Amino acid sequence: MALDVVIMAAGKGTRMKSSRPKVLHTLAGRPLLQHVLQTVATLDAQRTVIITGHGAEQVEAAVQAPGLQFVRQSPQLGTGHAVQQAVPALGDDGITLILNGDVPLIEASTALALIEACAGRQLALLAIELPDPTGYGRIVRSGDARGGHVVGIVEHKDASPEQRKIREVYTGMMAVPTRALKGWVARLRNNNAQGEYYLTDVVAMAVHDGVPVVATHARDEIEVLGVNSPSQLADLERRYQRKLAEQQMEAGVRLADPARFDLRGTLQCGQDVEIDVNCVFEGDVVLGDGVRIGANCVVKNAVISAAAVIHPYTHIDGERQGVKVGEGALVGPFARLRPGADLGPEVHIGNFVEVKNSTLGKGAKANHLAYLGDATVGERVNYGAGSITANYDGANKHRTVIGNDVHVGSNCVLVAPITVGDGATIGGGSTLSKNAPAGELSVARARQTVIPGWQRPKKAAR
Repeated sequence: MALDVVIMAAGKGTRMKSSRPKVLHTLAGRPLLQHVLQTVATLDAQRTVIITGHGAEQVEAAVQAPGLQFVRQSPQLGTGHAVQQAVPALGDDGITLILNGDVPLIEASTALALIEACAGRQLALLAIELPDPTGYGRIVRSGDARGGHVVGIVEHKDASPEQRKIREVYTGMMAVPTRALKGWVARLRNNNAQGEYYLTDVVAMAVHDGVPVVATHARDEIEVLGVNSPSQLADLERRYQRKLAEQQMEAGVRLADPARFDLRGTLQCGQDVEIDVNCVFEGDVVLGDGVRIGANCVVKNAVISAAAVIHPYTHIDGERQGVKVGEGALVGPFARLRPGADLGPEVHIGNFVEVKNSTLGKGAKANHLAYLGDATVGERVNYGAGSITANYDGANKHRTVIGNDVHVGSNCVLVAPITVGDGATIGGGSTLSKNAPAGELSVARARQTVIPGWQRPKKAAR
């Protein structure tokens, strides 16, 4: 049966106190709406319609993808009015699944259960029981029992004191026979406390028309929690991160403290991986067997091979090019690996060393206060403290090539393009702008001069 998905994303989000549209605020590094779309992508929908309103241009630009359709709701006169805008874009038959762009963590299995409950002939509501249902529409059933037939939904602001005691609430998501939905939303009226057109009024219409109304329940509260304020967003972030941490620990990862773990992308881990506190993983990250990540590290778009150790306060950001760290390598503390950094096995990158668009062969070391940019570094190279590759001439980047077994002394400048041959030694304090031959000592610095009797200037007396 054909499936259409409607995502409501028109709200202003006044309580967010932000110029950014609410559905573009981020959870685990991605916009709220993008989470919903990721779930929808697994449902094999015929069409996906996003209802935009406040900040429509920003929202539509942020989530452009093949197959998406946008309709605009202006002014915003309630959820029923929103769906009225989407109706012309829907098919004539099949099922319409209605989701909310600010309820990001709905699972595909829950959405499929809702669709199956609809079956093209029933109105299926996604419900949950909450200890504190304040703000949610209450599901009203015939009789007192939980198993009574659903006869309506009453919004919190319109509910009587007795109805507000009901803990079974409507989550804002439903699956509806499309043909029936079109007829019901055309009959909506705004005679309520808010003066809005409530989508929930279609429940009473379905009951009146003899269409069965059923409620399926979400398995986890996190699936139905919406975001209306910064505090709610922060609460959902921590809940979600705890869930992601549990998944990693179930797979065998040792987290020093799951409450201080942040995943904002994908993380694949081998066996015996250890992650200390306050680490952030972004983009796509792969950690091989036995990798250890020290405290307070940021790792983005990187592949870190087995037995490598990333010491505390290291920042790795591969952007689009990615970063590779070889087997048994040691990085940090306070190191920075930028896009295109490719470290071979047993490479050492120490404190306050930055590597960008450079490859380092097996066993190469840059242990202190150094910069390697646009460089090809051979095996067993020792790169001295304070040394840099001067790779930029003000207009273009140039490459430095350092052969195997090279020793670069402290405080050296290698002005690219330049090649340092195998086994060469560069004397400390040298600035080289010409190639250094293999196996030889190259020195380029001013001769030391001693001036006898020289007196250091003194401050004038006041």
